[in-house]
Amino acid sequence: MSETLSHDAFLKAVKYDDKGLVPTIAQSAASGEVLMLAWMSAATLAQTLASGRVTYWSRSRQSAWTKGETSGHHQHLISASVDCDGDTILLKVDQLGPACHTGAPNCFFRKAE
Repeated sequence: MSETLSHDAFLKAVKYDDKGLVPTIAQSAASGEVLMLAWMSAATLAQTLASGRVTYWSRSRQSAWTKGETSGHHQHLISASVDCDGDTILLKVDQLGPACHTGAPNCFFRKAE
C-alpha cells in the first residue's frame, strides 16, 4: 500500500514529541544503506521538502543545520516518508561523501560482539 501526500498534508501527518521534534532516518536511495538518525522540527522538515537539501535540528546546539554546510558532505532529498504512526520520518537521500561526522560512511559502524 502506498499513499502520496502533498507537502502540507505530509507536514500535518507528522507527530512531533514534546520538544517539537521527530526522529528522522536517512537512507541511501542508491544502496538502501541506513546512513544516520537525526532529528527534525516542523520548520526543518518543511525547509527540506521545499529545497531538496536536507536540514536537521541539532538538539545540542538548539539550532537548524543543513547537512554538509561545513563538511561539504551534503544530502539531497530523493523521497520522504512518514511511518504509519506519524512519529518517525524516513528520508531517502543522495549522500555526497561520508554521512557520519567521524568520516565513516554511515553512523552505525560500531557493532556488538
